[in-house]
Amino acid sequence: MKAGKKYLESLKKYDHAAFYDLKAALDLVKSLSCAKFDETVDLSVKVNLKKSQSVRDTVVLPNQFRGEKKVLVFCKAEKEKEAQDAGATYVGAEDLIEKIKGGWLGFDVAVATPDMMKDVGKLGMILGRKGLMPNPKTGTVTFDLKGALAELKKGRVEFRADKTGVVHLAVGKVSMESEKVAENVRAVVVEIKRKKPVDAKGEFVQTISVSSTMGPGVWVSLKDEE
Repeated sequence: MKAGKKYLESLKKYDHAAFYDLKAALDLVKSLSCAKFDETVDLSVKVNLKKSQSVRDTVVLPNQFRGEKKVLVFCKAEKEKEAQDAGATYVGAEDLIEKIKGGWLGFDVAVATPDMMKDVGKLGMILGRKGLMPNPKTGTVTFDLKGALAELKKGRVEFRADKTGVVHLAVGKVSMESEKVAENVRAVVVEIKRKKPVDAKGEFVQTISVSSTMGPGVWVSLKDEE
């Protein structure tokens, strides 16, 4: 894909092979932003994984930067009031399953009680492709609906390494203070390190970079984030 003129111009403004401390890297990302909208700041962390290993979990970001998520809860009648009181946008069972089968996906995250997963599993092809399938590993399959929704509203997000061993995650907006974005980055990196497989060999976190939606990547010095 051919790079745009503004992107190529931004590459001339800094040493894109150099490594910067986190605050300086984020300040640079902000200065390289050239879009007319408030670009998202993205984090990429390369981890050392074997083909049989994976990294997947959730983290609560200290500083929120998105509007409140629309949370859908699949549960039976006796748990509906708990879900509604906890702030769920949509609550239901078979009615929601049928609505989703019909093509509706007007929510940002789905939570389900364990006794609903047999029926929710029928939506695997639909929700799986969109990354919306409830999963025990990410705390979205639980009877503790109050606790799950409280964390989601605080800014809990899921992260996972792709096939190349890279974790990609949005961590802020260009308009935010660099230190607030830095706090989000540190929170994610700490959680990634905590998920290091017990049999992983060598240095686990290999590289860290940050970028804006339309801007180039900036390397972050690992030694400053130990």
